[in-house]
Amino acid sequence: MPISAQHIRDTLTAYLDQRPEDKDSLSALIDGLETWAETITSRKEFRGHVTAGALLLRPDGRVLLIEHKALRRWLFPGGHLEDEDETLMRAALRELAEETGIDPALVTPVSPVPLHIDVHPIPANLAKDEADHQHFDFRFLFRTDADVSGLQLEEVLDYSWQFTDTVTAEPLRTRLLAVPAR
Repeated sequence: MPISAQHIRDTLTAYLDQRPEDKDSLSALIDGLETWAETITSRKEFRGHVTAGALLLRPDGRVLLIEHKALRRWLFPGGHLEDEDETLMRAALRELAEETGIDPALVTPVSPVPLHIDVHPIPANLAKDEADHQHFDFRFLFRTDADVSGLQLEEVLDYSWQFTDTVTAEPLRTRLLAVPAR
């Protein structure tokens, strides 16, 4: 069963209960849930749509980044929702497994509430007939001892484990640095 707008609302509410200071930066997502909730999970919704991402930490304090082929940028694993996804967290785990080959059984969620929700622009992709749009990326924190076992070469060029203090985007950097060591 596809992820519902209500599940997204509930996840957003739980997030804002923990991080009320983020409400203003999420105004486009909040507006989307009020205005186009019925299509906010569709990758063809070019006003903006929900995606799910994985912030994967190893015991040595490093976080996994992938080099995204289409965007030519280093990003956290993640991507679009699929009809079989039941929750945003499971969508993040599925994307992690698809892009890196890491078995979800080797990954432990830290919390059912995202560590960060990021709103960012995505440029138009004429090859996929996609206009420029926004991603509302629900980023969940996970831990693992596993390493990448195979890249999804259609979408990923490379991977790297980086120390969390090299993450520059705030408030994500501060939140990752505050995660207790295991």
